[in-house]
Amino acid sequence: MNLAEAQVAVLAENMYQELELWYPLMRLREEGCNVVVVGPAEQTYASKLGYPVKPDLAVGSVDPAMFDAVVIPGGFAPENMRRHRPMIEFVKGVHDRGSLVAAICHAGWILASAGIAKDRNVTCVALIKDDVIHAGGKYVDHFPPAERSPRLLP
Repeated sequence: MNLAEAQVAVLAENMYQELELWYPLMRLREEGCNVVVVGPAEQTYASKLGYPVKPDLAVGSVDPAMFDAVVIPGGFAPENMRRHRPMIEFVKGVHDRGSLVAAICHAGWILASAGIAKDRNVTCVALIKDDVIHAGGKYVDHFPPAERSPRLLP
């Protein structure tokens, strides 16, 4: 994928995790991607800490064929997104055309709801591990407990 020509959607909903939406959005734009924020409607959504984001487009006005990738931030936004069927269908549509789907943290819920976790290696926040497994995903913990504990330096 040529980043300067890439069309990327970053999804938004209430209770998104700030860094998981804004950091990919800004870094992809720095790399030259055309990044748009897509939400259930063109209204302002608040992060877990209250930071606002207003989507550029409502999901009902976008076609998955327009995008080379979709980024789904975590926080509790995916729980809200999966209650809005067009958001799930959009992600499934992007996936089905062979484009990249990036799911961060709790966004594995969207993969499960869209039916695209099945038979895939999936990592996610441990809280939704069972949901991903029940959706047929092969859960992989990239950070085993020993690596999560603080280490004392000599």
